[in-house]
Amino acid sequence: MTDKELKELQDKLWGAADILRSGAHLAANKFGQPILGLIFLRYADIRYKQHKEEIENEFNSLKGTRREKNFQDIAIEKCGFYLPEEASYTIINDAPDTAEKATLVKKAMEAIEKYNKQMNGVLPKEVFGQLVPEEEPDLLSRIMRIFMDIPEDISIDLFGQIYEYFLGNFALEEGKGGGAFYTPATVVRYMVEVLKPEYGNKKFLDPACGSGGMFVQAARYMHNHNQNAATDDIMQFVCNGVEKEPDTVKLAKMNLLLNNVRGEIKEANSFYSDPYNAYGNYDYVMANPPFNVNEVVYERIKDDKRFNEYGLPKNKSKAGKKDDKKETVPNANYLWISYFATALNEKGRAALVMANSASDAGNSEYEIRKAMIEKGIIKQMVTLPSNMFSTVTLPATLWFFDKPKCNSPKKDEILFIDARNVFTQVDRAHRKFSDEQIKNLGIITRLYEGDTQAFNDLLAEYQKNIDNAKVKHDAAVEDENKSFNAFYPDYEKQLKNKKNAEKDLAASKEQHKQILDLIEAEYKDTTEYFTAQINWLKERFPEGKYQDVIGLCKVTKLEGEDGIIDQDYSLNPGRYVGVVIEDDGMTESEFKETMLGMNDELSKLNEEAKKLESEIESNLKGLF
Repeated sequence: MTDKELKELQDKLWGAADILRSGAHLAANKFGQPILGLIFLRYADIRYKQHKEEIENEFNSLKGTRREKNFQDIAIEKCGFYLPEEASYTIINDAPDTAEKATLVKKAMEAIEKYNKQMNGVLPKEVFGQLVPEEEPDLLSRIMRIFMDIPEDISIDLFGQIYEYFLGNFALEEGKGGGAFYTPATVVRYMVEVLKPEYGNKKFLDPACGSGGMFVQAARYMHNHNQNAATDDIMQFVCNGVEKEPDTVKLAKMNLLLNNVRGEIKEANSFYSDPYNAYGNYDYVMANPPFNVNEVVYERIKDDKRFNEYGLPKNKSKAGKKDDKKETVPNANYLWISYFATALNEKGRAALVMANSASDAGNSEYEIRKAMIEKGIIKQMVTLPSNMFSTVTLPATLWFFDKPKCNSPKKDEILFIDARNVFTQVDRAHRKFSDEQIKNLGIITRLYEGDTQAFNDLLAEYQKNIDNAKVKHDAAVEDENKSFNAFYPDYEKQLKNKKNAEKDLAASKEQHKQILDLIEAEYKDTTEYFTAQINWLKERFPEGKYQDVIGLCKVTKLEGEDGIIDQDYSLNPGRYVGVVIEDDGMTESEFKETMLGMNDELSKLNEEAKKLESEIESNLKGLF
């Protein structure tokens, strides 16, 4: 399945949510439960069918021997779960389009949980009754038929991407509630690109795991970059997640299973609970924790070594204060930051999303930051563009920790990257990183680490895309010309015998020209795009080695003029990388298109303002 075909399928499946809006007796922020549940049920049906023959063969070969196993155990071993017949999506889909179908889905979910302990209490069950309203009892059937369009030969990776697509869309639809469980995939992919997780016997912690996106992207990265690794090696990548919202725990568990990621998600509050004994225990830590929490009780965390190594954030002392038993931490951002640093083992690396304000926070937070900088554990700081998150409009900052750096020649320096101007606009309110922007930003880290081969490989990858586009273009032109030339003589023969033959021939020639123009336009767009990526890299790193780039990146040492100490231990990349004073990099046509777009938007806003002004005037007249 191509990227385009996958996108078309995802958009078609998302139409199921629109059907819900029009008929379901369900609040808008509850659409995610039944839809994600049905996606899981369809996934289970397809995956089980893909393994059923293998399961049956092993069951029959072992039957009657000393190594005999029951069917369910073999299914879990081969497929990851056992799917009883009553949980077959196909069988339920074929049932009559009545309200009874909601009962069938509920029983299917219960059956899956009964035979698969890891899914106990995870799947939605009761909500499906609200999808068969009295006035439209076939509503659930219509939705289920849409998901039957998912092809039965689809790969696990693609199914995971469909689930991720729905998570992201529900986060946008639900606003703050949805955003709490979803970190945009492109931000996570960039974090993973920098962290570069390796296969083997590794442990991965996310203490605020939401729907488990960090685990999924890390596993996907390993799969794509470690093709020579044995499956057993990758499976040794064990994920431990903590999430305090019960419904989000369920989303995460389904997400891991859908993406074939080995892991455990526990419901707990990471400030007061340490279910995995995290201190010094992890190879990788990643999270997008909630920002600026101010309700953490100081007494309950003051002796926890996860938060104490670099100091605790504490309120300023108040004169005459007699009882501080219920004192709260002024801001929990630095509890998260400390937690990440202390959870790492001697080879550990970490990445977290944090509010911009933490980079320059004062008082006790300043002392914690200073201690971390001087120890050398902070490797890299990256300012993100604004509007990358569904619930946070201001830009956030990515912090990267590297435990081995504490004892390396680079201990007293930090790589700062200002990525505020690197983004792709999705719509007026949201941005993302493109695949190439993720790679381009990631290569800065690789160059800083001295990996010049990675830089050359990326340039070669972009050039290969250009070369492939030329091959595709030439083949498409040849095929179209052959098709037209084979068709053309028939019209020539019919010119004397067929009415309107000349007009038809002219129309055919025009259509032929339009197809060739489309082929040329696609080739031109692809070539220009990847040429721009090559130029972006070569202009900034002309020698194929790391160098500071004004407005983008700078390696800053602890001491020296304009060093970190001079900047009062600030970790704000903007203080170090500088600002480029030059044109905006747009071509004349791009500038024209941007200005016309802004003008159109202004015109629409002016029209809206006129309508509102008229309505206000009318309302006032009505009142007085």
